[in-house]
This record gives sequence, structure tokens and C-alpha cells, in this order.
Amino acid sequence: MFAAVAAQGNRVSSRGGGRRPRVGFYGNRCRNVESIVRSVVRSHVQSNPANAPGILRMHFHDCFVHGCDGSVLLAGNTSERTAGPNRSLRGFEVIEEAKARLEVECPRTVSCADILTLAARDAVVLTGGQSWQVPLGRLDGRISQASDVNLPGPSDPVDKQKRDFADKSLNTLDLVTLVGGHTIGTAGCGLVRGRFFNFNGTGQPDPSIDPSFVPVIQARCPQNGGTRVELDAGSVDRFDTSFLRNVRSSRVVLQSDLVLWQDRETRVFIERLLGLRRPFLRFGSEFGKSMTKMSLIDVKTGSDGEIRRVCSAIL
Repeated sequence: MFAAVAAQGNRVSSRGGGRRPRVGFYGNRCRNVESIVRSVVRSHVQSNPANAPGILRMHFHDCFVHGCDGSVLLAGNTSERTAGPNRSLRGFEVIEEAKARLEVECPRTVSCADILTLAARDAVVLTGGQSWQVPLGRLDGRISQASDVNLPGPSDPVDKQKRDFADKSLNTLDLVTLVGGHTIGTAGCGLVRGRFFNFNGTGQPDPSIDPSFVPVIQARCPQNGGTRVELDAGSVDRFDTSFLRNVRSSRVVLQSDLVLWQDRETRVFIERLLGLRRPFLRFGSEFGKSMTKMSLIDVKTGSDGEIRRVCSAIL
């Protein structure tokens, strides 16, 4: 998987002069790292299915700010956690529990950044998605500032989404595929209510939404109530192509998702991932490829990082 990603010309940046992440990095130094992380994630997802999309979202938010270095895990009054888009992140306790177990098994060996990357893969698999091999060997970053958080937003037009992903050396297929991760999880009603009641100040719903879908969301997110709504109506806990089918049918709650069908380039990739246009693409395998590419953004190695004893603090 790693060799294939490198061959695609992705910018795999390893800062600090160390070796790049690779599959099997820990070897005999921590033989059970993947099974330990998987066990912890499974337990938490079984007790609360919302932990699966929570972990997946946290990994994305980590990688898009300073690279995949576990900086989003650090606690503090001005850390990344406190930035607006990160205040609703969940799953921190899952990563901390996995870290605590690994510190017993192989102290000061496995980084929090690697644990989060593995946990994101396991969250996908535990909800029915396809597995992939995860290159390991990242170090944990030392910088975490809320002021550095600049993430793609729920109302972004397609061109901005493409630019944001291109800035991370992710292409348009990666964009469509990774947004397909919205097949699990929910959004806060505050992010979507305007589109379904007063789009752009018109007093009417967004006309590009399927009209039959409007009353469904208005009932879930009334103007004076409601908390959260499914990103993938009808398949919120199952990792599949249902979300992409809903994008095609204009039955999604986020404007940034809906506009993917309105742009020719992103629409073609949706059709290929749904098996509607040749050459076909398999969503499961493409998602693993794109996640691998994302997980290698500006990783810290060598002198540029460390291995934390606990994921929420630099001790």
C-alpha cells in the first residue's frame, strides 16, 4: 500500500530527517500494537456506535493541521481541541485507553499519532468498511494551537474544497472518497437548519435539495429544537456507498456535500464509485488508499517529534 501511494506522486513529507512510516514498523518491539488498538476501539464502538465516526473525524482534523502528529489530542486552554470545529470532537478517551494499554505492553514505543491512525482504520472496519494496511512510525508533534486550525467547512463550495485538499497533496478523487466517510456520523442541527428553513435569507429551503427530503430534516431539526441529524439518512451506522447515493439524489444535509454532485469533475468520480460510469472504482479500496495518503501528510520523524507517555499532554 505504501509503495503504491508513493508511486502516485503524493507528497509524503517526513519532517525531522527520520525514516518514513512503513507497514510493520514496530515489528518485535511492539508485536501486538494493532490488536491492542483494535480491541479498545471495538469495545468503545460496541458500547457507543457514535465513537466510530468520532474517531474518523478526529483523525481528519488531526492530519489537516500540522500533519498527522496527534496534535489534536493535546489538552490545554489554547490547544487545537478548543478551536470551534474541534469542540464537538469525541473519542479522546478511546485513544487514551489504547495508549495506556500500550504503555504497559511496550513503554514509550508507540506514538499517539500512530494510535489515532490505527483507530480510524479500525472504526471504518468495525462499521462494515474494508480494511487496509496502515504505515506506522509517526512521532507526536509538540505544537497545538487553536489559532492554527483552518479546516474545510460545511458550506464550502467545490472549488474551495478542491484547493484545500490540493494544499495537502490530495486530489479530487481523494476529496470525493474521503467525504464518502460521511456515510457514518451526524452533524449538529445548527450547521444545517438554515438550508432547510431560510436558505440565503430567502425564507425558503435550498431549492437544490430533493423537495421530499426537506420535511424529513425539518422534523429532525426544527427551528427551535433538535440537536443532531444523520449525515447519511437511513444508514448512519454502516460504512457503505449509501451516502454517495444520497449525494446523487440531493438528499444530504451539508451544503459542502450536496455541491459535489453539481460539479462535473466530482460528479464523475461519484458515478464511478457507484458503478454508474466506467472505469468503475471500488469505494472500499479507494477509501483505504485515500486514507493512507492523508495519514502521511507532514508526519513527524527523527528530531522533529517525540513519543508521549499520555496523549493529552507533553510530560
